[in-house]
Amino acid sequence: MYKVIAVALVTLMFVAAAFAQSTPAPPTTHLKAGMPAPDFTLTDTAGKPVKLSDFKGKKNVVLAFYVLAFTGG
Repeated sequence: MYKVIAVALVTLMFVAAAFAQSTPAPPTTHLKAGMPAPDFTLTDTAGKPVKLSDFKGKKNVVLAFYVLAFTGG
């Protein structure tokens, strides 16, 4: 009897973990591939705000996210 309950609990944990990792719905947007990006502001590594429009006509812009990079985690 104990083994049946233990197996049922382990199975339930795996099922719960599978549902917890389901992919959230992507955000809705009016943007389509090939359209210009809207202007936005982010902070650089020194904490200074940088706007996308600051680079218009000057350089190509590449935005790369490194999740958990340089966080020690």
